[in-house]
Amino acid sequence: MTRRFPPAAADERTMLTGWLDVQRATVRLKCAGLTDEQAQLAVLPSSPRMTVKTLVAHLRWVELSWFETSFLGARELAVQDPLELPQPPGASLDELLDEYDEQCARSREIVAAHELDELEAWAPEGLDLVSLRWIITHLLEETARHLGHLDALRELTDGITGY
Repeated sequence: MTRRFPPAAADERTMLTGWLDVQRATVRLKCAGLTDEQAQLAVLPSSPRMTVKTLVAHLRWVELSWFETSFLGARELAVQDPLELPQPPGASLDELLDEYDEQCARSREIVAAHELDELEAWAPEGLDLVSLRWIITHLLEETARHLGHLDALRELTDGITGY
C-alpha cells in the first residue's frame, strides 16, 4: 500500500479515513526489509514483550477490537491483545503484515457502511458508548503512537531510520 495524503480541502470522512490510511501504510514501510529474527527481537529492556512482530499483531488486534468487537458488537471475535501474551506471535512478519492489511480492509468496509455519528454497539462495563468518528480518531492516535515505537525498535535493531 502506498501512502497518499488526503486532499487538503477534503470533507471530514475523507480527511479522517485518509490520514488513518497514511498511518496504516507507514506500518508496512517501517517493517520493510526486516527478517523474522530481527522482528522478534525485544530491544527495549524495560518492555520485553514489545517487538516489531508483537506491535504489528497488536495493531491488527486494535482494528479488530474497535471496529468489529466494539462498533459492530461482534464480541465473539474478541481475542487477547498480543502485547499481553508472554511470547511474540508465531506467525512470520509477512504473515502478520498481511493479516493487518486484511483487517484494515475490513475496517474500511465497516467505516464506509456507517455514519460517523453512529454509536458503537458495545463498550466494556463502565465505559460510555462512543461514535464511529471517535473510534477513527482514536485509531489515528493509536496507530501513530505505535509508529513511534516501531521507529525506536527499527533503529535499535538495524539502525534504519525514516519513512
